[in-house]
Amino acid sequence: MNDLDIFERYESEVRGYIRSFPIVFDRASGSTLFAADGSEYLDFFSGAGVLNYGHNNPALIPALIEYLQSGGIIHGLDMATVAKRAFIEAFTKHILEPRGLDYKLQFTGPTGANAVEAALKVARQATGRSNVVAFTNGFHGLSLGALAATSNAKYRRAGGTALGDVTRLPYDGYLGEGIDTLDLFERMLDDTGSGLDLPATVIVEAVQGEGGINVASAEWLQRLRSITEARGILLIVDDIQAGVGRTGAFFSFEESGIVPDLVTISKSISASGLPMSLVLLKPEVDVWEPGAHTGTFRGNNPAFVTGRIAIETYWQDSAFTDSIAERSAQLRAALEAIAAEFPQAEFTVRGRGLMYGLASMAKPELAGAVSQAAFERGLVIETSGAKDEVLKFLPALTITADELDRGLAIVRESLASVL
Repeated sequence: MNDLDIFERYESEVRGYIRSFPIVFDRASGSTLFAADGSEYLDFFSGAGVLNYGHNNPALIPALIEYLQSGGIIHGLDMATVAKRAFIEAFTKHILEPRGLDYKLQFTGPTGANAVEAALKVARQATGRSNVVAFTNGFHGLSLGALAATSNAKYRRAGGTALGDVTRLPYDGYLGEGIDTLDLFERMLDDTGSGLDLPATVIVEAVQGEGGINVASAEWLQRLRSITEARGILLIVDDIQAGVGRTGAFFSFEESGIVPDLVTISKSISASGLPMSLVLLKPEVDVWEPGAHTGTFRGNNPAFVTGRIAIETYWQDSAFTDSIAERSAQLRAALEAIAAEFPQAEFTVRGRGLMYGLASMAKPELAGAVSQAAFERGLVIETSGAKDEVLKFLPALTITADELDRGLAIVRESLASVL
């Protein structure tokens, strides 16, 4: 039996990433994964955005070990604990207050989809309406409520039932340059013959991750906020993948200056890979009755510990965002050089911060081929987009300049080999 036979024999066919990266991993540190056979892989995947601070970050692990050895609460539901109080204090002091944001914190179940489900439910309760507006190429999770707002046909087919109460509209840039897709939204809202029921909420990603690294302009987001505010429609920003520093600032919407009514956060909020998710909601939207929405693992206290340490370590001043900006400029320059070097691929470079895509509509199969070739050369990098046509760059925000250059060299070499 080879190393992967047990997974093939006993694990469900639903498994995905093991097929793209067919090796047994054993350890990890920073931006490096170590396989059981001793081989090393540079990580440009970061657990699909879960590990913004890298693997086993030394600023976090000692505090986690100390907490576990002290007998600290691990499973707390929504009871008050010392670890949870400390996280709330750090989050409000270093994240919300400096940005002038007034949000209540709802700790939902452990995944991003749990946060999206809660946000959609409370938005419907707060407005008394049911319709949701979501956008083309959006991804919000795979439980049924979140799946209804998700666009990809592969995921929607797997739902096995009708996915209703969602109106799909074109995202920024979907209809090409120079066309403001919000013209359609505003016209439909104002036309009683459009068939668009006044929505309870609009859910949007400022940068679409799974949809292909599509970036909404600040102007588009500002207009969307203006449209929703004028009509009493709540705005949810899904910051599950694009938040926690991934696009440069802590929140992906900061560049636009908008203030959403609700924000969903998960993936890297715990900083360590421990499951955790949050809904931020304006106080007037917090219409829940006690116990009206629960989740068994909404009180993962070890995640509160590492989440707090990360906030206190990286978000007390601008040093961390300055370093992200440096690596972002390095990444973008390298991707633009690659695109220029291989004109036959007709690459488009898109993204912000350390969330970038190299997209080829002319050769949509190219991204998958490069990902495979890169893995053979010691780099883990995934694809995204409706046709997996985008090579997706999600390195750790703590990656060094040398590591980033080394990974980009592997991408270039892999691209040359497949072309």
